[in-house]
Amino acid sequence: MSAPSRWTPPLRLRRGPGWARQEPSWRAARPALIAAALERAAARPAGNWFVVGRAGVAGDGRPCGRLVGGTEVVLWRDAAGALRAGPGSCPHLGAPLKDSRVVCGTLVCHWHGLALNGGPVAGWEPYPVHEDGVLAWVRLDAVGGGEPTGRPVAVARPEARGAVTAVYTGLGRCEPADVVANRLDPWHGSWFHPYSFVDLAVVETPEGTGEDRFVVDVSFRVAGRLVVPVRAVFTAPGPRTVVMRIVEGEGEGSVVETHATPLTAPSSPAPRTAVVEAVIAASGRRGFAAARALAPALRPLMRRASARLWRDDLAYAERRWALRSTGRFPG
Repeated sequence: MSAPSRWTPPLRLRRGPGWARQEPSWRAARPALIAAALERAAARPAGNWFVVGRAGVAGDGRPCGRLVGGTEVVLWRDAAGALRAGPGSCPHLGAPLKDSRVVCGTLVCHWHGLALNGGPVAGWEPYPVHEDGVLAWVRLDAVGGGEPTGRPVAVARPEARGAVTAVYTGLGRCEPADVVANRLDPWHGSWFHPYSFVDLAVVETPEGTGEDRFVVDVSFRVAGRLVVPVRAVFTAPGPRTVVMRIVEGEGEGSVVETHATPLTAPSSPAPRTAVVEAVIAASGRRGFAAARALAPALRPLMRRASARLWRDDLAYAERRWALRSTGRFPG
Protein backbone atom coordinates (compact mmCIF):
# COMPACT_ATOMS: atom_id res chain seq x y z
CA MET A 1 0.00 0.00 0.00
CA SER A 2 1.53 3.29 -1.05
CA ALA A 3 2.01 6.02 1.51
CA PRO A 4 -0.24 9.09 1.19
CA SER A 5 1.37 11.99 -0.61
CA ARG A 6 2.90 14.61 1.64
CA TRP A 7 0.91 17.83 1.89
CA THR A 8 2.74 20.87 0.54
CA PRO A 9 1.66 24.46 1.07
CA PRO A 10 0.71 26.37 -2.10
CA LEU A 11 2.58 29.51 -1.03
CA ARG A 12 6.30 30.18 -1.30
CA LEU A 13 8.53 32.96 -0.06
CA ARG A 14 9.93 35.01 -2.92
CA ARG A 15 13.68 35.60 -2.76
CA GLY A 16 14.27 37.28 -6.10
CA PRO A 17 15.62 40.71 -7.01
CA GLY A 18 13.56 43.87 -6.65
CA TRP A 19 11.76 45.48 -9.56
CA ALA A 20 14.68 47.69 -10.66
CA ARG A 21 17.15 44.78 -10.43
CA GLN A 22 15.25 42.42 -12.71
CA GLU A 23 16.92 41.14 -15.83
CA PRO A 24 15.73 43.41 -18.68
CA SER A 25 13.38 41.53 -21.03
CA TRP A 26 13.31 43.90 -24.00
CA ARG A 27 15.86 42.00 -26.06
CA ALA A 28 13.91 38.75 -25.75
CA ALA A 29 10.58 40.48 -26.47
CA ARG A 30 11.38 40.83 -30.15
CA PRO A 31 8.73 42.79 -32.06
CA ALA A 32 9.11 40.48 -35.07
CA LEU A 33 8.46 37.37 -32.96
CA ILE A 34 5.30 38.88 -31.44
CA ALA A 35 4.12 40.17 -34.83
CA ALA A 36 4.60 36.74 -36.43
CA ALA A 37 2.58 35.02 -33.68
CA LEU A 38 -0.11 37.67 -34.07
CA GLU A 39 -0.23 37.15 -37.84
CA ARG A 40 -0.64 33.39 -37.43
CA ALA A 41 -3.42 33.92 -34.88
CA ALA A 42 -5.22 36.28 -37.28
CA ALA A 43 -5.20 33.57 -39.96
CA ARG A 44 -6.93 30.97 -37.76
CA PRO A 45 -10.66 30.50 -38.39
CA ALA A 46 -13.18 31.69 -35.81
CA GLY A 47 -16.36 30.60 -37.60
CA ASN A 48 -17.68 34.22 -37.38
CA TRP A 49 -18.41 33.79 -33.65
CA PHE A 50 -18.06 36.71 -31.22
CA VAL A 51 -18.24 36.71 -27.42
CA VAL A 52 -21.02 39.02 -26.18
CA GLY A 53 -20.71 38.42 -22.43
CA ARG A 54 -21.02 35.81 -19.76
CA ALA A 55 -23.37 32.86 -20.02
CA GLY A 56 -26.74 33.83 -18.59
CA VAL A 57 -26.79 37.24 -20.28
CA ALA A 58 -30.32 38.70 -20.54
CA GLY A 59 -31.40 36.35 -17.78
CA ASP A 60 -33.39 38.99 -15.90
CA GLY A 61 -36.35 38.85 -18.28
CA ARG A 62 -35.37 41.99 -20.17
CA PRO A 63 -33.64 42.32 -23.55
CA CYS A 64 -30.12 43.70 -23.77
CA GLY A 65 -28.15 45.20 -26.59
CA ARG A 66 -24.63 44.68 -27.86
CA LEU A 67 -22.61 46.36 -30.59
CA VAL A 68 -20.38 43.98 -32.54
CA GLY A 69 -18.31 45.20 -35.48
CA GLY A 70 -20.65 48.18 -35.91
CA THR A 71 -23.73 45.91 -35.95
CA GLU A 72 -26.50 46.34 -33.38
CA VAL A 73 -27.49 43.06 -31.73
CA VAL A 74 -30.40 42.42 -29.38
CA LEU A 75 -30.44 39.42 -27.03
CA TRP A 76 -33.27 38.00 -24.95
CA ARG A 77 -34.61 34.75 -23.47
CA ASP A 78 -37.54 32.84 -24.91
CA ALA A 79 -40.25 31.15 -22.82
CA ALA A 80 -38.01 28.10 -22.31
CA GLY A 81 -35.09 30.25 -21.17
CA ALA A 82 -33.04 29.75 -24.34
CA LEU A 83 -30.94 32.66 -25.56
CA ARG A 84 -32.15 34.41 -28.73
CA ALA A 85 -30.45 37.11 -30.80
CA GLY A 86 -30.95 39.16 -33.92
CA PRO A 87 -30.56 42.64 -35.43
CA GLY A 88 -31.04 45.32 -32.81
CA SER A 89 -33.10 47.59 -35.05
CA CYS A 90 -36.80 46.91 -35.60
CA PRO A 91 -37.44 46.16 -39.29
CA HIS A 92 -40.57 48.34 -39.24
CA LEU A 93 -39.26 51.83 -38.42
CA GLY A 94 -35.93 51.18 -36.75
CA ALA A 95 -36.82 51.23 -33.05
CA PRO A 96 -34.03 50.11 -30.70
CA LEU A 97 -35.14 46.64 -29.71
CA LYS A 98 -32.89 46.60 -26.65
CA ASP A 99 -35.38 49.03 -25.08
CA SER A 100 -38.40 46.87 -25.92
CA ARG A 101 -40.14 44.31 -23.69
CA VAL A 102 -40.17 40.53 -23.45
CA VAL A 103 -43.67 39.09 -23.03
CA CYS A 104 -43.89 35.33 -22.46
CA GLY A 105 -40.58 34.83 -24.28
CA THR A 106 -41.52 37.04 -27.26
CA LEU A 107 -39.70 40.30 -27.91
CA VAL A 108 -42.33 43.01 -28.50
CA CYS A 109 -41.27 46.31 -30.06
CA HIS A 110 -42.22 49.22 -27.81
CA TRP A 111 -42.93 51.54 -30.75
CA HIS A 112 -45.65 49.66 -32.66
CA GLY A 113 -45.91 46.19 -31.10
CA LEU A 114 -44.13 44.09 -33.73
CA ALA A 115 -43.65 40.67 -32.07
CA LEU A 116 -40.44 38.68 -32.56
CA ASN A 117 -40.39 35.10 -31.33
CA GLY A 118 -36.88 34.31 -32.60
CA GLY A 119 -37.88 33.38 -36.16
CA PRO A 120 -37.79 35.46 -39.35
CA VAL A 121 -40.36 38.28 -39.37
CA ALA A 122 -40.84 41.14 -41.85
CA GLY A 123 -37.25 40.94 -43.08
CA TRP A 124 -35.83 40.49 -39.59
CA GLU A 125 -33.56 37.41 -39.47
CA PRO A 126 -32.23 35.85 -36.23
CA TYR A 127 -28.54 35.32 -35.49
CA PRO A 128 -27.17 31.96 -34.30
CA VAL A 129 -26.23 31.97 -30.60
CA HIS A 130 -24.32 29.63 -28.31
CA GLU A 131 -23.73 29.36 -24.57
CA ASP A 132 -20.93 27.14 -23.33
CA GLY A 133 -21.58 27.37 -19.59
CA VAL A 134 -19.16 30.27 -19.11
CA LEU A 135 -19.63 32.63 -22.08
CA ALA A 136 -22.34 33.67 -24.52
CA TRP A 137 -21.58 33.94 -28.24
CA VAL A 138 -23.33 35.26 -31.33
CA ARG A 139 -22.47 34.42 -34.94
CA LEU A 140 -22.36 37.36 -37.33
CA ASP A 141 -21.39 36.16 -40.79
CA ALA A 142 -21.39 39.64 -42.35
CA VAL A 143 -19.00 40.91 -39.66
CA GLY A 144 -16.73 37.85 -39.47
CA GLY A 145 -16.53 37.36 -43.20
CA GLY A 146 -15.20 33.81 -42.88
CA GLU A 147 -16.58 30.33 -43.26
CA PRO A 148 -19.37 29.93 -40.66
CA THR A 149 -19.31 27.04 -38.20
CA GLY A 150 -22.01 25.51 -36.03
CA ARG A 151 -20.18 26.29 -32.79
CA PRO A 152 -17.31 28.52 -31.65
CA VAL A 153 -13.82 27.05 -31.51
CA ALA A 154 -13.81 24.94 -28.35
CA VAL A 155 -11.30 25.59 -25.56
CA ALA A 156 -10.51 22.74 -23.16
CA ARG A 157 -11.51 23.82 -19.65
CA PRO A 158 -11.81 22.29 -16.19
CA GLU A 159 -15.24 20.81 -15.49
CA ALA A 160 -17.57 23.60 -14.41
CA ARG A 161 -18.80 21.60 -11.41
CA GLY A 162 -15.29 21.47 -9.97
CA ALA A 163 -14.21 25.03 -10.81
CA VAL A 164 -14.78 28.60 -9.74
CA THR A 165 -15.48 30.93 -12.66
CA ALA A 166 -15.60 34.69 -13.06
CA VAL A 167 -16.06 36.87 -16.14
CA TYR A 168 -14.70 40.41 -16.47
CA THR A 169 -15.53 42.89 -19.25
CA GLY A 170 -13.54 46.02 -20.09
CA LEU A 171 -13.58 48.54 -22.94
CA GLY A 172 -10.61 49.98 -24.84
CA ARG A 173 -9.93 52.48 -27.62
CA CYS A 174 -8.11 49.99 -29.84
CA GLU A 175 -8.66 47.07 -32.19
CA PRO A 176 -8.86 43.37 -31.22
CA ALA A 177 -5.37 42.79 -32.66
CA ASP A 178 -3.92 45.18 -30.07
CA VAL A 179 -5.50 43.19 -27.24
CA VAL A 180 -4.20 39.90 -28.65
CA ALA A 181 -0.72 41.41 -29.16
CA ASN A 182 -0.66 42.41 -25.50
CA ARG A 183 -1.31 38.83 -24.46
CA LEU A 184 1.31 37.52 -26.90
CA ASP A 185 3.92 39.63 -25.08
CA PRO A 186 4.38 37.76 -21.77
CA TRP A 187 7.72 39.50 -21.18
CA HIS A 188 6.02 42.65 -19.91
CA GLY A 189 4.40 40.82 -16.97
CA SER A 190 6.71 41.44 -14.03
CA TRP A 191 7.81 44.88 -15.33
CA PHE A 192 4.36 46.31 -16.03
CA HIS A 193 2.42 44.36 -13.35
CA PRO A 194 4.81 44.01 -10.38
CA TYR A 195 1.81 43.94 -8.03
CA SER A 196 0.75 40.60 -9.57
CA PHE A 197 3.77 38.87 -11.16
CA VAL A 198 7.36 38.30 -10.05
CA ASP A 199 10.29 36.17 -11.20
CA LEU A 200 8.85 35.83 -14.71
CA ALA A 201 10.84 33.87 -17.30
CA VAL A 202 9.73 32.95 -20.81
CA VAL A 203 11.14 29.45 -21.33
CA GLU A 204 9.64 28.62 -24.74
CA THR A 205 8.53 30.74 -27.69
CA PRO A 206 6.51 29.78 -30.78
CA GLU A 207 8.23 28.14 -33.71
CA GLY A 208 5.38 28.74 -36.13
CA THR A 209 4.14 25.14 -36.04
CA GLY A 210 1.74 23.07 -33.98
CA GLU A 211 0.09 24.75 -31.04
CA ASP A 212 2.30 27.84 -31.42
CA ARG A 213 2.79 28.50 -27.72
CA PHE A 214 4.59 30.72 -25.24
CA VAL A 215 5.63 28.89 -22.04
CA VAL A 216 6.19 31.04 -18.97
CA ASP A 217 7.47 30.34 -15.46
CA VAL A 218 6.06 32.97 -13.14
CA SER A 219 5.06 33.57 -9.54
CA PHE A 220 1.70 35.13 -8.76
CA ARG A 221 2.04 37.56 -5.89
CA VAL A 222 -0.37 36.97 -3.01
CA ALA A 223 0.89 39.40 -0.38
CA GLY A 224 4.32 40.80 0.39
CA ARG A 225 6.89 38.07 -0.25
CA LEU A 226 4.27 35.31 -0.47
CA VAL A 227 3.88 33.99 -4.00
CA VAL A 228 2.44 31.01 -5.88
CA PRO A 229 4.87 29.73 -8.57
CA VAL A 230 3.40 28.13 -11.71
CA ARG A 231 4.21 27.27 -15.29
CA ALA A 232 1.70 28.72 -17.76
CA VAL A 233 1.20 28.23 -21.49
CA PHE A 234 -0.22 30.98 -23.72
CA THR A 235 -1.84 30.06 -27.05
CA ALA A 236 -4.01 31.93 -29.57
CA PRO A 237 -6.58 29.49 -30.99
CA GLY A 238 -8.26 32.23 -33.03
CA PRO A 239 -7.84 35.78 -34.27
CA ARG A 240 -9.54 37.35 -31.22
CA THR A 241 -8.72 34.87 -28.45
CA VAL A 242 -5.73 34.11 -26.24
CA VAL A 243 -5.80 31.28 -23.69
CA MET A 244 -3.52 30.98 -20.67
CA ARG A 245 -3.43 27.53 -19.10
CA ILE A 246 -1.58 26.55 -15.91
CA VAL A 247 0.24 23.31 -16.69
CA GLU A 248 2.38 22.94 -13.54
CA GLY A 249 2.03 24.17 -9.99
CA GLU A 250 -0.90 25.27 -7.89
CA GLY A 251 -4.17 25.36 -9.83
CA GLU A 252 -2.89 23.06 -12.58
CA GLY A 253 -5.48 22.94 -15.36
CA SER A 254 -6.92 26.36 -14.56
CA VAL A 255 -7.62 28.52 -17.61
CA VAL A 256 -7.85 32.22 -18.37
CA GLU A 257 -9.56 32.97 -21.68
CA THR A 258 -9.19 36.48 -23.11
CA HIS A 259 -11.60 37.37 -25.92
CA ALA A 260 -11.47 40.64 -27.87
CA THR A 261 -14.78 41.64 -29.47
CA PRO A 262 -14.76 44.60 -31.87
CA LEU A 263 -17.52 47.09 -31.13
CA THR A 264 -16.91 49.35 -34.10
CA ALA A 265 -16.65 48.57 -37.80
CA PRO A 266 -13.17 47.76 -39.18
CA SER A 267 -13.08 51.08 -41.03
CA SER A 268 -13.78 53.17 -37.93
CA PRO A 269 -11.23 55.96 -37.29
CA ALA A 270 -11.92 55.58 -33.56
CA PRO A 271 -12.11 51.83 -32.89
CA ARG A 272 -13.42 50.40 -29.66
CA THR A 273 -12.98 46.84 -28.43
CA ALA A 274 -14.55 44.90 -25.56
CA VAL A 275 -12.25 42.62 -23.60
CA VAL A 276 -14.19 39.70 -22.13
CA GLU A 277 -11.98 37.62 -19.87
CA ALA A 278 -13.11 34.36 -18.29
CA VAL A 279 -11.17 32.88 -15.38
CA ILE A 280 -11.90 29.19 -14.77
CA ALA A 281 -9.99 28.25 -11.62
CA ALA A 282 -9.53 24.66 -10.48
CA SER A 283 -7.35 22.78 -8.03
CA GLY A 284 -6.79 19.18 -6.99
CA ARG A 285 -6.38 20.18 -3.34
CA ARG A 286 -9.02 18.92 -0.92
CA GLY A 287 -9.53 22.40 0.47
CA PHE A 288 -10.65 23.72 -2.91
CA ALA A 289 -14.15 22.44 -2.18
CA ALA A 290 -14.40 25.24 0.37
CA ALA A 291 -13.42 27.75 -2.31
CA ARG A 292 -16.22 26.45 -4.54
CA ALA A 293 -18.67 26.90 -1.70
CA LEU A 294 -17.50 30.50 -1.37
CA ALA A 295 -17.71 31.15 -5.12
CA PRO A 296 -20.31 33.95 -4.86
CA ALA A 297 -17.95 35.87 -2.58
CA LEU A 298 -14.83 35.00 -4.60
CA ARG A 299 -16.14 36.08 -8.00
CA PRO A 300 -16.08 39.83 -7.26
CA LEU A 301 -12.48 39.47 -6.00
CA MET A 302 -11.50 37.57 -9.16
CA ARG A 303 -13.13 40.21 -11.36
CA ARG A 304 -11.36 42.94 -9.40
CA ALA A 305 -7.98 41.25 -10.00
CA SER A 306 -8.72 41.06 -13.74
CA ALA A 307 -9.83 44.69 -13.78
CA ARG A 308 -6.59 45.81 -12.14
CA LEU A 309 -4.51 44.02 -14.76
CA TRP A 310 -6.63 45.29 -17.64
CA ARG A 311 -6.45 48.86 -16.39
CA ASP A 312 -2.79 48.67 -17.39
CA ASP A 313 -3.08 46.25 -20.31
CA LEU A 314 -5.75 48.33 -22.03
CA ALA A 315 -3.42 51.31 -21.74
CA TYR A 316 -0.80 49.11 -23.48
CA ALA A 317 -3.28 48.11 -26.22
CA GLU A 318 -4.52 51.68 -26.67
CA ARG A 319 -0.97 53.00 -26.95
CA ARG A 320 -0.15 50.32 -29.52
CA TRP A 321 -3.15 51.31 -31.63
CA ALA A 322 -2.36 55.05 -31.34
CA LEU A 323 1.17 54.43 -32.61
CA ARG A 324 -0.01 52.10 -35.38
CA SER A 325 -2.66 54.55 -36.56
CA THR A 326 -0.06 57.30 -36.98
CA GLY A 327 2.58 55.05 -38.54
CA ARG A 328 4.88 55.42 -35.54
CA PHE A 329 4.64 51.90 -34.15
CA PRO A 330 8.22 50.60 -33.73
CA GLY A 331 7.36 47.02 -34.69
